[in-house]
Amino acid sequence: MLRLIIGIAAGYVMGSKAGRARYEQISASARAVAGSPVTRKLVNVSRQKLSEKLSTQPKLEPMEPLDERTTVMVPHDQLRRR
Repeated sequence: MLRLIIGIAAGYVMGSKAGRARYEQISASARAVAGSPVTRKLVNVSRQKLSEKLSTQPKLEPMEPLDERTTVMVPHDQLRRR
């Protein structure tokens, strides 16, 4: 979907008959959106969520601690609930 939007935007910019001024306006807007801290945060959050969804590593859950410094971790699906 993102590629489609980028393709449409690039096609509009390249084929725009409005001239250089409109190109500069669109280009500046695109740079502002891409450089925005909000956009960067959304991209990072999205990447993290996607990474978690695609992860092949099992989620680990703590069992009862052996002592103050040692806790045994087991995969979430193998945890026996009481």
